[in-house]
Amino acid sequence: MGDRVPDGPVASLAVGATVRAAAARGAAAVDVEDVREAVREQKAGNLVVLAVDASGSMGVERRMEAVKGAVVGLLLDAYQRRDRVALVTFRDEAADVALRPTGSVEVAQARLRQLPTGGRTPLAAGITAALDVAVRHHGEHRPLLVVVTDGRHTSGPDPTEAAAAVRRRGVRAVVVDAEEGRTRLGLARTLAGTMGATYLTLSELTVEALR
Repeated sequence: MGDRVPDGPVASLAVGATVRAAAARGAAAVDVEDVREAVREQKAGNLVVLAVDASGSMGVERRMEAVKGAVVGLLLDAYQRRDRVALVTFRDEAADVALRPTGSVEVAQARLRQLPTGGRTPLAAGITAALDVAVRHHGEHRPLLVVVTDGRHTSGPDPTEAAAAVRRRGVRAVVVDAEEGRTRLGLARTLAGTMGATYLTLSELTVEALR
């Protein structure tokens, strides 16, 4: 918190700074010219961009339900934290910005009701589209990229370069591993390493974890 010479009505008096200003003049009492206004630092909120594999791979329904819960949960306290949330889904041959950056629970719930699923997995396209949203629309918000995937790609280019671009741009990132089944390849953990991202499992995708 700092202080300044006010240019209008004083919203919050900086007592210490006001007294110091009077003392600097050698005055025994505070005058109007000594008054200083408190300036409180406002913390920037986050722009959380979730990039979600909506392809037809195993567990897509559970994956989408976890993501919907996280989106709504983030938005429920977005006002206090000054956060915004965006959602990118990727399936078949391309990625789609399903929810542009918003702080509105109502808008999010309307968009989340009918998200299409199925098809192949263009992982590189999903990461690239989400990074673009994070970089273009963060404004004063701190971008956080959250990729929900099992790490497999069955459509488009290898995702290694797209993941490396996230690290190069210095965007904070989380990879949420949605891999299921007894045989696990660990591709999502490798992807997290390439991105310089925090690694979580799908069961750990909660509002508290993302905070």
